[in-house]
Amino acid sequence: MNGHNNSKLNQLLLLWPKGTVAVYPLFLNKLKITRQLVSAYQHNGWIKSIGRGAFVRASGDKVQWTGGLYTLQKYMSLSVHVGGKSALEHLGYAHYIRFKDDSPVWLFGNSDEKLPAWFKNNNWGVKISFCMTNLFADSLSEGLTSKEVNGHEIVIASPERAMFEYLYLVPQDASFEEAKQIMTGLATLRPNVVQKLLEGCKSVKVKRLFMFLAENCKHSWVKGLNLLKVNMGRGKRVIAKGGYLDSKYNITVPVSLKDEK
Repeated sequence: MNGHNNSKLNQLLLLWPKGTVAVYPLFLNKLKITRQLVSAYQHNGWIKSIGRGAFVRASGDKVQWTGGLYTLQKYMSLSVHVGGKSALEHLGYAHYIRFKDDSPVWLFGNSDEKLPAWFKNNNWGVKISFCMTNLFADSLSEGLTSKEVNGHEIVIASPERAMFEYLYLVPQDASFEEAKQIMTGLATLRPNVVQKLLEGCKSVKVKRLFMFLAENCKHSWVKGLNLLKVNMGRGKRVIAKGGYLDSKYNITVPVSLKDEK
């Protein structure tokens, strides 16, 4: 390669955060790296492809799932973030959660977004489960924060939002019993954040179940909520088949919780 192309390569390697994925055209175009240069860098062993339009350094740079997620958030501006059970784990609530050896990393995002094939199909060394849902309005950013995970600053759900996301998976992909155990440990949730999430949540089941568990656990922050502003819907919701019907929130829950409230 000539001196100009070498200069471009040096610029790329300098500005490309280690452990992340470079995508064409969103990142590489900003550096004026053409397709021809990308091919040349591949041919000379500087970069390698992990899928259409996605590249990693060819050697000496281990890219984990967090590096891929960083790229989705930073360069592709997708809403996908660490959520649910995985967010609670990274925020220090792991002692309230039961993990299996094959427990997945849970990623949540808006239902109208499509994750690129290079991210979904790459072997990141861990199982990743995606939940692209309309649980909240797409414009609602309440309950999202950033945290350094594996050396990358990524967007992650706060404990308040993560609990809503966990309950969205009950009972198909999450257990009612574990939900109660996790909620027990959430004694310091911020009522103003919970309030905004309750008002912005589109799932009647999730809102009712969240409030049932919060009151079941007798958390003091519940007193700071104004449920008159929350649309709790009408009719009953069967969450636990064969359970009992809680008359206040009109949901069926396991019989084991009947006398705990």
